[in-house]
Amino acid sequence: MVSVNLWLVLLGPAGLFCVGALGQILGRNDAPRRNRFAIAAGVVALGLALATALRVAEAGTVRTGTIGAGGIGFSLYLDSISATMFCLVSFVGLVVINYSRNYMEGDPRRVAFTRFLCLTLSAILLVIISGNLLQLALAWCATSVALHELLVFYPERPAAIIAARKKFIASRVSEACVLGSLVLLYRQFGTLDYSTLFARADALRAAGAVPHAMHYAALLLVGAALLKSAQFPLHGWLIEVMETPTPVSALLHAGIINAGGFLLLRLSHVVSLSLPSLDALAIIGGVTALFGSVVMLTQTSIKVSLAYSTIAQMGFMMLECGLGAFSAALLHIVAHSVYKAHAFLSSGSVIDIARAAWTPSPGGKPHPFRMIIAIAGVLLITFAVSVIFGATLQQRPGVFALAAVLLLGLTHLVANGIDERPNLYVVVRTIVLAAGTACVYFGLQLAAERLLAGSLPPSPAARGALDIGIVSAVILSFATMIFLQGLVPRHARAPKWQALYAHVANGFYVNTIANRLVLRLWPTPPVAPVPP
Repeated sequence: MVSVNLWLVLLGPAGLFCVGALGQILGRNDAPRRNRFAIAAGVVALGLALATALRVAEAGTVRTGTIGAGGIGFSLYLDSISATMFCLVSFVGLVVINYSRNYMEGDPRRVAFTRFLCLTLSAILLVIISGNLLQLALAWCATSVALHELLVFYPERPAAIIAARKKFIASRVSEACVLGSLVLLYRQFGTLDYSTLFARADALRAAGAVPHAMHYAALLLVGAALLKSAQFPLHGWLIEVMETPTPVSALLHAGIINAGGFLLLRLSHVVSLSLPSLDALAIIGGVTALFGSVVMLTQTSIKVSLAYSTIAQMGFMMLECGLGAFSAALLHIVAHSVYKAHAFLSSGSVIDIARAAWTPSPGGKPHPFRMIIAIAGVLLITFAVSVIFGATLQQRPGVFALAAVLLLGLTHLVANGIDERPNLYVVVRTIVLAAGTACVYFGLQLAAERLLAGSLPPSPAARGALDIGIVSAVILSFATMIFLQGLVPRHARAPKWQALYAHVANGFYVNTIANRLVLRLWPTPPVAPVPP
């Protein structure tokens, strides 16, 4: 469906770009005026995003013609994927802009911060609404360039400089991967326009013949997504981003750290043609999810703990994409972005909230055998509910894996319900809560799959023993982590446990090694002391 009016969507990113790019016109040193224009541009972007979402819900996929030739040029393409991400990024971006107005009050460079914040959001929105792969690649590069200025906002902080340099290197490699896949896809299909690209990819799927070039293109796209989303072992830059202003940490969840997931969703018709690419994505995502979750539990800094949580959640998202659960990955992006942006923006109040909500510990310690019973019970509930919704391990491996990990989070609650002196009412209530949580989760997944059916390839069943093995390994690993989490407090003073805790708290020194390599390749000059 071609529509001229769809070009009005550009007013959102264009308004943010003008706020960031125009200097003297908006007042080079007038921070309040700049903030008012930024908030106004954010409101316009959100309003257009909501209007676009309603139109997509009514008419399906909408697009413009291409200003160019051969599917190369400037165009817009909006379906349920891009409409959802457009609304998400506009909403989170507006919240971050409004929050930074007070957060940066008194900072001598607050005008520059607002400018680069708006430029970054403008580039992200352009990535989302792009109608062809070349336009996406250019906006992808612009996002990294604008974000780099925010990462080095405090140049006197050595950790911030190192993080920015690691992100710079990862971004350049990621951009090279996107450009490499662009060349391969153009040579294969003769166009970069999404509509034609997806149609010809589906034709290859129906024919059952996938050229080698498609596997290489898919592997490059997977590499770009992994680098963009801070996957293990190139995750270190994200935990050191905490040296930047807090609004930047929240901004990362407005389409930056999850841009890798969006790339895979946007080009899922292409990526899903290559089974080796999907397998690599699932394995790396599963390892990253486990690594981030384990290290997160040992952190004493609230923001660093949240950063490791983000690494783990991005790993889950990659795991879902690798197992073909693309609709589950988009639902995961939306839920994670909203709650994690809120968590970063409210991180300064966490200690006060924790003190206000403090309650005395009951003093009970779940017995290891009861923990095993609780884990088995939670997994049994997950399996039973998955059968009802038709999302078992064989039918929907990606959906089932995340459901099992989600329900394992209730293990300690279930264990406490059957610990010491079990009460029938408490046990029944706990089981009902676990079953209800599973029903809500699978219900949301089913709804997302139906809403996105026209934009994503269908979720496949388990492709073989490797898929089942990956999911089983993920579930077993998290079940073991839950068990050890209940067991460690009993042996907290043992030297072996203390040594292990120290290694885990340091992320097994992966980031330390990365820092040494970066400093060797890109030495940091001594930082001049800041005058009083």
